[in-house]
Amino acid sequence: MSTVIAKTCGPGRPKDLEKRAAILAAAKQLFPQHGFEGTSMDAIASAAGVSKLTVYSHFSDKETLYVEAIRARCHEQLPEELFDVAARGPLRQQLETIARAFFSLITTDEAMALHRLLTSGAGASSKLAQMFWEQGPKLIHAAFEKFLEARTSAGELEIADVQRASSQFFALLKGELHARMLCGCCDPIRKEEIDAHIHATVDFFLRACGPRPRGVRPAT
Repeated sequence: MSTVIAKTCGPGRPKDLEKRAAILAAAKQLFPQHGFEGTSMDAIASAAGVSKLTVYSHFSDKETLYVEAIRARCHEQLPEELFDVAARGPLRQQLETIARAFFSLITTDEAMALHRLLTSGAGASSKLAQMFWEQGPKLIHAAFEKFLEARTSAGELEIADVQRASSQFFALLKGELHARMLCGCCDPIRKEEIDAHIHATVDFFLRACGPRPRGVRPAT
């Protein structure tokens, strides 16, 4: 298959962006539902309304498509602009915007399904789980760490370990709400409850990491 594709779609061949978007959309839907092994390139091609040859012309193999689907989903919910310190928005407001986008991402039906597959051990190998981590959560953490570094340098935060602080922020955001949703033991979460959860998380984080009197060590 790869030899035929190389001959048909050589370097410089224009790509149909609409078809690429359709393929990614299908992949983002099917991988969480059926796992990596349970999702075939034929199924993705069918869902996207294209041929399998077209799928391979845009994505060289299924692992590449899996990675791109994860990266695209994360970028949709948490674009780089959210972490742009140059926007110079109020710190609390920017933290709440990031928090809301992250919580929205991890509580989608697709994200919940993918999380269950990865943690069950039935939907992906350790290699695929690592690929998911590197192209999803790891990139989000890295972007947030740079944001925290910039805000710390500006004197708005006092953080000794930005990597740990980033991890703690996102762990706080998941909290009990995310755990209850994963277990399927709660009714749909009301917007008011989500708003209160996000506000409390950001407030807790700022109290722990905000500037403090000289001589008092930062909590993180």
